[in-house]
Amino acid sequence: MAITKSLRKKYEEDVKKAMVEKFGYKNDLTIPRLSKIVLNMGVGEASHNTKIADVIQGQLTKIAGQKAVVTKAKKSIATFKLREGMPVGAMVTLRGERMYDFLQKLICVVLPRIRDFRGISAKSFDGRGNYTLGLKEQALFPEITYEEVDLVKGMNVSVITTAKTDEEARELLRLLGMPFKGLDLVR
Repeated sequence: MAITKSLRKKYEEDVKKAMVEKFGYKNDLTIPRLSKIVLNMGVGEASHNTKIADVIQGQLTKIAGQKAVVTKAKKSIATFKLREGMPVGAMVTLRGERMYDFLQKLICVVLPRIRDFRGISAKSFDGRGNYTLGLKEQALFPEITYEEVDLVKGMNVSVITTAKTDEEARELLRLLGMPFKGLDLVR
């Protein structure tokens, strides 16, 4: 299933009209849109081995096409032998054209590569119109080869929208091509 036009064009030409028809927006600025996408990988072992943090940062940079930042612990936790300032993962925030390109890659390439994929949950919204998706391994992305994966780690993909409600955000993402499962059960 190849999407011929970019997601940004699809949003401008098709999604906006469909959203206005369904929700009856009076002003173009009130139509929900994507604000940013945040990719996050938390790696607890990175606090004891900084090499792991560098590898994770490199992989996340390849996946996003933008330099990832190593996240550091904000507080010391003695139980986990964690000190303030130790690396605990990596993250990257995508906006603009890179955001739309990443979302298109996620929908068309990455999600279909998941074994026994039947759609993503339509219930993972936070109540404010933002959606978070958890992926079990970073090797689903075509930029990462199985040979370079020493440590299989999951990642969170948070899609932040300007929608006021989850229903609006769900419809926005559905129109952009997100393959939700069981959508009839939610309504």
